[in-house]
Amino acid sequence: MASGVKPRVKVPKTAAAGDTVTIKTLISHKMESGQRKDKEGNLIPRSIINRFTCAFNGETVLDVAMEPAISTNPYFEFDAVVPEAGEFVFTWYDDDGSVYDTKKKIAIG
Repeated sequence: MASGVKPRVKVPKTAAAGDTVTIKTLISHKMESGQRKDKEGNLIPRSIINRFTCAFNGETVLDVAMEPAISTNPYFEFDAVVPEAGEFVFTWYDDDGSVYDTKKKIAIG
């Protein structure tokens, strides 16, 4: 598991049924491409978040595959339609097998 990894998500607390909301996500991660060398000339092992998913009430909203060229601390901003009250589940998958997730509820108001 990479050290210092912290997912952050911003979702409105309420929305009207059928509204489109803007969701912002960021995960703190060094994202090492595996192409750089350390001071001794050894390759630093690849360590990236290779996939990000977002689901709402069990239905996939977004599924992104990431490659070594992705920046440190990947940030995603996207829109999602909220048909009903429910819960967003955000999941990041790391090369080392670690999975980081967080959940955010949204109410219909």
